[in-house]
Amino acid sequence: MIIERPITMNDMVRDLKVLGVTEGMTLLVHSSLKSIGGWIPGGPEAVILALEEAIGREGTLVMPTQSSNLTDPATWRNPPAAEAWWQLIRDEMPPYDPDLTVTTGMGVIAETFRKQAGVVRSSHPQLSFAARGPLAKQLMCPHELDFGLGDPSPLARLYETGAYVLHLGTGHATNTSFHLAEYRADWEGKKVITSCAPIRRAGERTEWVTFEDINFYSDDFEQLGMAFEAAYPDAWSRGQIGNAPSLLAAQPKMVDYAVNWLKAHRKAERPTP
Repeated sequence: MIIERPITMNDMVRDLKVLGVTEGMTLLVHSSLKSIGGWIPGGPEAVILALEEAIGREGTLVMPTQSSNLTDPATWRNPPAAEAWWQLIRDEMPPYDPDLTVTTGMGVIAETFRKQAGVVRSSHPQLSFAARGPLAKQLMCPHELDFGLGDPSPLARLYETGAYVLHLGTGHATNTSFHLAEYRADWEGKKVITSCAPIRRAGERTEWVTFEDINFYSDDFEQLGMAFEAAYPDAWSRGQIGNAPSLLAAQPKMVDYAVNWLKAHRKAERPTP
């Protein structure tokens, strides 16, 4: 049903509770402000406050705050950078700073959340997360450079704490928890790659560091997510937050299912990202 009047924080709190969000929950949120629709008094701030109200003081709110622009310009494709500029870009690129570095493609809700007082942002220059609540520091620290969405990452600690994933107006294609399954699964075409990013060392000195990762991929995540829903109907619920189609699901069950699905369904002939 389309809501004609403004969508308020209280409306969103009500919708979150109907969906199944409860006080004390650890909640990893993927969000789209536009999908909520209409006029929201307070905009992204109101959405964040609604989420925090729904999980209460004992809950912990988490969002991905990735900054994929902090990569080697030689790897840029859309758009590419002229080869003659590569070294200049490397020399002048500001290093990762959890307080300053903006998110890339995460949406205005996540970008607003990372700047909220009390938020702890993890230290990975490309694959960071941000959290606020009693478990924030425990979930965010440390965040190793190698295998940044795998078992040394906040995603694995979210798994260990029995977190929930909320897709607020987004689809399974945005589910970073499926990347954790990629690290744990044995699938055709999986390989270790080398990445690099600028970080700050010894105070003000910028240094490009290299680290290992895998060739993670997300083009089949929508198919994977729908298969999960069909296989485990009791592990998720669907509803609306404002006008946004939304999904709440148990993260460990999603990851465990995805490990087996990837092993069975992902093939080596998929395009290389």
